[in-house]
Amino acid sequence: MLDSKLERILSKVQKPARYAGGEWGSVTKNKKDVDLRFAFCFPDVYEVGMSHLGSRILYGLLNDQDGIWCERVCAPWVDMEQQMRDAGIPLYGLESGDPLSAFDIIGFTLQYELSFSNILNMLDLGGVPVLSSERKELKNLVVAGGPCAYNPEPLCGFIDLFMIGDGEEIMLELTNLYRSAVKRSLSKHEFLVEAAQITGIYVPALYEVSYHEDGTICKVESCDGAPAFVQKRIVKDLNTMYYPDYFVVPSTDIVFDRAMVELFRGCPRGCRFCQAGHTYRPLRKKSAETVMQQAKKILENSGYEEISLSSLSTSDYSELSDLTERMLNYCEPCHISLSLPSLRADSFSAELMERVQKVRKSGLTFACEAGTQRLRNVINKNITEEDVLNACEIAFRGGWNHVKLYFMIGLPTETSEDLDGIAEICKKVAYCWRMNTNNRARGVKITASASCFVPKPQTPFQWDAQDTLPVLQGKQDYMKRIMKTKNVTYNWHDAQTSVLEGIIARGDRRQGRAILLAWQRGCKFDGWEQHFQFDTWMQAFADCGLDPMFYAARPRPLDEIFPWDHIGCGTSKAYLAREWQRSRHAEITPDCMRQCAGCGCNALLEGGTCCV
Repeated sequence: MLDSKLERILSKVQKPARYAGGEWGSVTKNKKDVDLRFAFCFPDVYEVGMSHLGSRILYGLLNDQDGIWCERVCAPWVDMEQQMRDAGIPLYGLESGDPLSAFDIIGFTLQYELSFSNILNMLDLGGVPVLSSERKELKNLVVAGGPCAYNPEPLCGFIDLFMIGDGEEIMLELTNLYRSAVKRSLSKHEFLVEAAQITGIYVPALYEVSYHEDGTICKVESCDGAPAFVQKRIVKDLNTMYYPDYFVVPSTDIVFDRAMVELFRGCPRGCRFCQAGHTYRPLRKKSAETVMQQAKKILENSGYEEISLSSLSTSDYSELSDLTERMLNYCEPCHISLSLPSLRADSFSAELMERVQKVRKSGLTFACEAGTQRLRNVINKNITEEDVLNACEIAFRGGWNHVKLYFMIGLPTETSEDLDGIAEICKKVAYCWRMNTNNRARGVKITASASCFVPKPQTPFQWDAQDTLPVLQGKQDYMKRIMKTKNVTYNWHDAQTSVLEGIIARGDRRQGRAILLAWQRGCKFDGWEQHFQFDTWMQAFADCGLDPMFYAARPRPLDEIFPWDHIGCGTSKAYLAREWQRSRHAEITPDCMRQCAGCGCNALLEGGTCCV
């Protein structure tokens, strides 16, 4: 039952179902039977948080444990936040309605650098001190994991510990240790010292960073027995790994409102710009039988009418043909549609297309990334223009009339010819439709989207400078002038948000002061254009004596110590450096299924295989 004060304000906000709880599949437990309460926090709105597969897995995993109750907490939209602050209602768990301050462990998933200010806002709204140093007790332990944890340094002042890598095993070891620490009456510091011994856990308070006069890292030293190098944690066998047999079914529309089952983790392709492609290695797949069993349980227990087979590169799954046949035999009689995201243009076939469209025909997306073959070789995107046009030809002949093409601008070594190449590919795709469609009267919709390249930690391009804001905006203006092909819609990503993303992505722990100051001055929902305050962020950096371009627009020498060098993603820094050097000569590296590139991640498998 809703709290009376909460009930009164819900009628005053947009989408009140975001905040009501009580959804089908949500878990409630008797507090008397619980000795650990975990708040799983997603620092964005409900529609985004409820679409995240990792959160759904860990929610189910924790609630499957006796004595642990995990609840969901999402960032309230600005209208709801204002109503809550005016009414004195703290941020609360959706299952119980209890304030964030009532939870033992408060966990955040770090999916995007521009959500960092929301983390501070959520803690404050929940009645929890935002600074780790102000949380003296073991209760309200703030933890975090996810992609951005591969450079945890900008958040070190706010997060007590980070979980690096896959969360399924490390989460259970952490919660077991916490329960033990409470029984033994350990202090927060004593608990953190013990937690640092768990493989994959990084406790920033146990590390000291020193700097050179030019602002670069001199060295990072651990203390109290913490490991000098924190290697990520991986789940080695996805077939035996926990996977929920139910999902919480939202009461309102969300971004990806469907059932999802993972095919495999990792990616064999090695695109040099892609952080996920390097940090999710090594490749580990589920058997087709496991996927089928998990899909059936999810669909039967949730009532979803669409299921997606999730991975970074779905068409690289070796059993895809057999699996899709079995999935469709199950889904078609039930009128359930099957979605195969992340298909590559060089693996797209008429047979696969026919299967995808059996229940529902949706738009197709191909990530070209760059406009010329030279630049695609630089970034190791091993597809050709011919691959893209062949895939489009198959689609158009099969009746598709909506194609999305993804590109990036600002890539290392990019020239004006590479930008012109984006417009040329779009023209050729439009021409391909005219030559291959069976029904010109229906028209065609070709959407070309160009994001701004952001150099990410733990990738070969971590040494590269990001284009400055004026350069990126100049390239965007140029693209707007040349993208004039009929039936082609050109979209672009805001350059200011990309620049801030680049600043924080390769930041160090000195940035924490600027993040705190920006939030205190009103920054939140920075990934949402209507709330983004670029000038406020830049002033916050300036007032803290930090130069944002030191982090974003500065090329690094190969021997520089990065703020994240003591955090391991499985791939070695030597391998990443080799890939950076190959990129300068536009040399491609074959994918892992053809030839091992020697990235080092197979050592994590202890003799296992990484073939998909």
